[in-house]
Amino acid sequence: MKRILTLALVSILSTACFAQQHPGADEFAARAASEYNLDSEEVRVLLENARFKQSIVDAMTRPAEAKPWYKYRPIFITDKRIKGGIKFWREHETLIAQAAEKFGVDPQVIVAIIGVETSYGGNTGGYRVLDALTTLSFYYPTSIRDRSEFFSKELMNFFMLGDEEGLPLEEVTGSYAGAMGLGQFMPSSYREYAVDMDGDGRRDLWSSMPDIIGSVANYLHRHGWELGQPVTYPAMLSADADMSLVTKSDYKAKTPVSDLAAAGIVSAEPVSPDTLATVASLEEEDGDHYFITFKNFYVITRYNRSPLYAMAVYELSEAVRSGFEQ
Repeated sequence: MKRILTLALVSILSTACFAQQHPGADEFAARAASEYNLDSEEVRVLLENARFKQSIVDAMTRPAEAKPWYKYRPIFITDKRIKGGIKFWREHETLIAQAAEKFGVDPQVIVAIIGVETSYGGNTGGYRVLDALTTLSFYYPTSIRDRSEFFSKELMNFFMLGDEEGLPLEEVTGSYAGAMGLGQFMPSSYREYAVDMDGDGRRDLWSSMPDIIGSVANYLHRHGWELGQPVTYPAMLSADADMSLVTKSDYKAKTPVSDLAAAGIVSAEPVSPDTLATVASLEEEDGDHYFITFKNFYVITRYNRSPLYAMAVYELSEAVRSGFEQ
């Protein structure tokens, strides 16, 4: 009995030593109970077991998307990733075809999303999602931008996801931003867009390939993917082109191609004049290059809002498709 009491005391002291109090955690736990019907004490204990990680804050301040295109592109458009995509597609050809047909999405884009996000499952992230979302919820208001509210909502969704999918919340790993699985879904996206394609009653984005492939396809479908339609074409600009039409943030296709042409911005490939588009620029070593982008480009930016990301997915998808069809 004395030994048992001693071990219990050691356990209590160890828990106390490792528990971490985060600013605003009590208010968060109270809100979890009042607004989302979660157990406030369970939430509080999970937060106490979450660790602040400076490396997560550091990673958020230097995202790959801050690079110019000519430095970003070589990260993702490589022989290894192209060959990996061809192999992945051939290994899961039936599943990819089923998901593409069910959700009306071009199959090569499903493959490319998984390729850009995690190298087809080779790197799904090594951070505990609990640590990542806690760090970003309570420690990420910066002098430039405060995204703590966004991550606070994702943390709340993570706790709800734990109940819904039976996830071991203290063990789940993902990216430094809290994205999970082969398709790198944030908790809110997991809850909203993940699908149970294998019919086992769970949505498993780590080990169920039907769920993984189907969920990526559904995400694109739900954001309005147009099957068989273009993503982007190079643009040719006249000397007096209206440069105010080149967007830096909103990639929603809303200007008819005919209007762009009248403004001195012409697609290098033939496009129906009434097709809606916008104009993006990417920085190459010799200066900016310009592209006509369509609705499908915008849909890819719903996955990641960076035009660099969307272009990388597109270029990888075309390279993988070409190799797969040979």
